[in-house]
Amino acid sequence: MDLTSLLAALIVLSAAAYFLGLKKSQTIASNGGGITSLHSLPSYYGTMVATWCLLPALLLLAIWQFSEQDILQNMTLDSAIISDVSEDEVQRGLLINTIENIASGALSTDNPEHAAAAEYLGEIRSSSQSWRNLLVLAIAFLGSFIAWLQVRADKRARNHVETILRFALIGCSLVAIFTTLGILLSVLFEASRFFQQVPFFDFVLGLHWSPQTPIRADQVGASGSFGAIPLFLGTMQISFMAMCVAVPIGLFSAIYLSEYAGPQLRNTAKPLLEILAGIPTVVYGFFAALTVAPAIRDWGQALGLTTSSESALAAGAVMGIMIIPFVSSLSDDVINAVPQSLRDGSYGLGATKSETIRKVVIPAALPGIVGGVLLAVSRAIGETMIVVMAAGLAANLTMNPLESVTTVTVQIVTLLVGDQEFDSPKTLAAFALGLMLFLVTLLLNAIALWVVNRYREQYD
Repeated sequence: MDLTSLLAALIVLSAAAYFLGLKKSQTIASNGGGITSLHSLPSYYGTMVATWCLLPALLLLAIWQFSEQDILQNMTLDSAIISDVSEDEVQRGLLINTIENIASGALSTDNPEHAAAAEYLGEIRSSSQSWRNLLVLAIAFLGSFIAWLQVRADKRARNHVETILRFALIGCSLVAIFTTLGILLSVLFEASRFFQQVPFFDFVLGLHWSPQTPIRADQVGASGSFGAIPLFLGTMQISFMAMCVAVPIGLFSAIYLSEYAGPQLRNTAKPLLEILAGIPTVVYGFFAALTVAPAIRDWGQALGLTTSSESALAAGAVMGIMIIPFVSSLSDDVINAVPQSLRDGSYGLGATKSETIRKVVIPAALPGIVGGVLLAVSRAIGETMIVVMAAGLAANLTMNPLESVTTVTVQIVTLLVGDQEFDSPKTLAAFALGLMLFLVTLLLNAIALWVVNRYREQYD
């Protein structure tokens, strides 16, 4: 029985356990004068039995799957089938990969020791799967049987189920927290290795970015310069132009939809506007590269300006169009959350609709609007595909929006494409850039939350 069949069997067993617990609780209720004789509803008893059938079995299965491969590989290498097994971890890894490929049929060999080791690995893996299936199903049966015996009128099944659900929710929250922490620590560790080879201030204050480290002294075009100022400047330039497009259009559309548009128009226009958020970024990139960038180049040449085929203006404008739904939807929700009593009070004092919007509604909704704009800025900073296709890869130190620039995210992708050695400054620079990007977006999100929490109570 493979893993998929085992999971399907566990689901069937848990469903059967639910109905057995439900049936027993209903029988107890009918003998005791009705459901009121039970501490909890019958469905809670069924859920309790199903939970004890499923959760211990899944826990055992997860532990087994997590540790099985390493244990079996070590058993294979330590089985004395292969006469000479190196103690070096790299050599052991290469050897076990060879044995794994032979066992899966992806590689043939004339080495009898490797063939014997592959056969042994297949045998113990098959035995391991058999024991896994047997133990998991046994735990499922045992858990459901013990829980079924616990079904009685005074059993606090509802409390039991709610406790399990609370711990499950806590576990999901911890997974999210530890995932974020793991991302930060992994990037921080690799970035520290980069800063051991490249000084920190040379990185954050340098004006020239050329990560092609030379392999030999006479190599052409490999300067090994890691000054990130051009990348930071390009990122800020494109993000600023994107927000110049997204904020006015998104905010004004939100004001119109929430204050002026009728219900029918609002119910039609808002979903159509939010479709922009569902379009893949590569489609925006095609639009920018094939339509917007050539148009900007032609307009610039018509005005006598030197315009590149790939420009920051093209990438920023299309990125702004992509971010419009973020600003519009968040602003619309915040404006609709402003109490109607504030509007009525303004109308009662003789203010017009436009005056009420400018002097009452927008100030009341401003914290939420600012928070939404900062979240949209974080989205703009992290965009990659549009910049690659419309702004290019050149790390130019320029403020001219008609020239080609690049961003932090584009360089991260460029540095990690292909086979790379994770000991060279060129590859480790991607982690340093990722750390800076992480810190900037984290700061923007923290500022957005602070603004919302700081000023929201004024209008509650």
